[in-house]
Parts: sequence; structure tokens; C-alpha cells
Amino acid sequence: MTPNPLLGLLFHWLGGLASASFYVPFRWVRHWSWEIYWLTAGLFSWLFVPWIVAALRTEDLLGVLAAADAPALVWPVVFGMLWGFGGLTYGLTMRYLGLSLGMAVVLGLCTVFGTLIPPLFQGDFADKLLATTSGNIVLAGILVTLAGIVVVALAGSAKDSALSPDQKAEAVAEFDFRKGIWVAIFSGIMSSCFAFGLAAGEPVGALSAAAGTGPLWAGLPVLCLVMFGGLVTNSVWCAILIGRNRSFGQWLGRAAPLGPPAAALSAAPAAPARPPLGLNFLLCAIAGSAWYFQFFFYTMGESQMGRYGFSSWTLHMASIIIFGTLWGFAFREWKDAAPRVKATVWSGVGLLVLATIVIGYGNSLAT
Repeated sequence: MTPNPLLGLLFHWLGGLASASFYVPFRWVRHWSWEIYWLTAGLFSWLFVPWIVAALRTEDLLGVLAAADAPALVWPVVFGMLWGFGGLTYGLTMRYLGLSLGMAVVLGLCTVFGTLIPPLFQGDFADKLLATTSGNIVLAGILVTLAGIVVVALAGSAKDSALSPDQKAEAVAEFDFRKGIWVAIFSGIMSSCFAFGLAAGEPVGALSAAAGTGPLWAGLPVLCLVMFGGLVTNSVWCAILIGRNRSFGQWLGRAAPLGPPAAALSAAPAAPARPPLGLNFLLCAIAGSAWYFQFFFYTMGESQMGRYGFSSWTLHMASIIIFGTLWGFAFREWKDAAPRVKATVWSGVGLLVLATIVIGYGNSLAT
């Protein structure tokens, strides 16, 4: 099957939409503590959906994993555990900065590390990006992506400076710029480990392809490994919080403190309220499935990018910011921003759209 970068670009846009949308259902989760709804969604994202989809779309899933060498199995899990720290703090970033600004800062750092380190580590950065016209175009697209991220982040900073504390709280209930920035920096660095996990698991993908799995689905077994690593990290942290906050009973319908779904973990209990279990489980299932499907479409997109498969990470990050910004406007996070600030953020989004087209064109030339 000949790679089709334009089809790959479409898959990356779908993955970006899924990623930018995953946090939205949490807005309607009621009377569950953060650790409860985060782990509930995570079980769908990191365990149930990856294995079900891989079992349905690949050939001899368990046989492929059994035939893989130990490093190809262990390192994706290890990088997945490190990525898990990024996922934990990614959710906190959305709480403190909102969808638009939070995604811009986290994914800006994630783009730099996740895109450029793999070819540098493999020693083919110059051959792939500097020595050919197509490589130069891809590199230019990466630089345009970074420029777009900076513009979006500057717009978010300008919005923050102009709003009163009451306006910030109305747009993002727990807005805290200083705390959010530090959490976002850590999250962005750790989240880039997902790209390293996929690279470490390439031998597993090759075995899956040799077993008869089509090129669009050959990367799904690797996702199972990386996602399992994320499950380990998140489960340990959530278990600690469940023990500390005595929140396990919320899964069984016991009363929880009133407050927004993303209430601070240390907040004192208010009047008790029983959670709507059916609705909460459904919302978490939707959120967790959306979180997984960003990577489902990512592996499909990467399979179509040809020689510059590592540029998929840039396309993925840019797409997330584009759709995340749209969600930010939909939820009126920018309603009190000045027209100049809104124009700035749309300029950043425009740069990101342009960047995805430039990178797709560079990949098509290489193909």
C-alpha cells in the first residue's frame, strides 16, 4: 500500500478532534471527585478500548506480542508510564488554564520534544530534514507550527492580563495562571514520551504487519502497550487520592461534596449529594473512548506519512490546538477578551492550519 500523506493528514485532524474533545464530557459529571471520574474514564481509554479495538482489527494479537523481543515490549510500557505523568497533569492544566491556553502551552512543548528528538536520537535528522527539498518543507512546517503555538499562547496570556479575577473564574472555575503554567510545562515534557513509546514499539508493529495486519492497523498492538503504561501511573496516583479522600464509595452512589466536577482535591466537603451513576459512567466512557481514539487515528495517520512519519507528532499536536481553541470559543472562554486578542488567537489557529498543509505537502513530495 503506497503511503498517502493527504489521507494521513485527514486522520491526524480526526485524532486532534478526538483529543481536543475528550475533556468536554467531564463538564457534566456530577458529584464525583476528580480521581473517581479520571480513573473511570481512564479504564476505558487505557485498558478496555485499546485491547478490544486491537483484537478486532489486527491478526493474532496475543501471538504477535508473545513473539516480540523483551525490549520492544518493555520500553513502550516504560515510556507509557512516563507519559502517564503527563496525562495526569494534562487534566490539571485544563482545570487551571482552560481548554485554549492549557492546550497551547502543553502541546507546544510536547511538539518540540516529541517531533525533533526521535530523528536526533536515531541520527538521521540531517538526512531527513536538511538534505532534501521535501525535508526542508517538512521542517518549515514544523517551524510554522511552533510559531502558531507561540501566537496562541501569547493571546492566552494577553487575555489573562486583561480579565478581572471574577471574569477568569466565570470562564474557568479554578483559573490559576501561575500554577497552571508550571503544571503545563511538566505535562508537556512528560507527554512527549508517548512518541518515544511508539518509536520503541516499532518492532511489534512490524510483527503485526508480518502476521497479516493491514498497514492502517499494524500500530494498534503498540498502543496497547503504551496505554498500559499510562494505566499503571494513573491508577497508582488515583488510588492514593481515593484512599486519602475516602472517595471509593462514590462509585457505589454514596454522597459526595457539592461542587463543580473539577473541584479542588483538598476542598472541604459541603452539603452531601448523590452522584447520578448511570450518567456519570456514560460520560466517562465517552471521554475515555475519545481520549483513546486520538491515538487510534494517530497510528492510522502515521502509517500514511511515508519517510517523515515522525512529523505525525507535529500534525497531531497542531490539530489538537486547532480544535481545542474552537472548543474554548464554544464554551465562551474568550468572550471577555478584546477584539485584538481574539484576532491574535485566530491568527495562531490560521498558522497551525497552514502548518498542517505544508507538512502534508512535504510528505507528499517525499512519497
